[in-house]
Amino acid sequence: MTIHIPDDLACGLEGIAAAQQKSVEQVALEGLRSLFDGSSSPDVVLRAVRGLSHPSAAAVDDLDAAIAAARLPVGDQGAFDR
Repeated sequence: MTIHIPDDLACGLEGIAAAQQKSVEQVALEGLRSLFDGSSSPDVVLRAVRGLSHPSAAAVDDLDAAIAAARLPVGDQGAFDR
């Protein structure tokens, strides 16, 4: 099979191939294979998150306390009104 691509895309592939010290064909095939890989970024992230252990109640309380301590008071004055 032969796929015809625009010249600007071919030039871009040539630049990527040169930087990676690969042939244009290798770079193009790797890119196409990644489309059909089945492990897209959202899938990978979801699997990673599901693989994490659940935090303890004490850890959640510590995080809530740290967030509350870091909050800045709300002021009605703008930065230039002072």
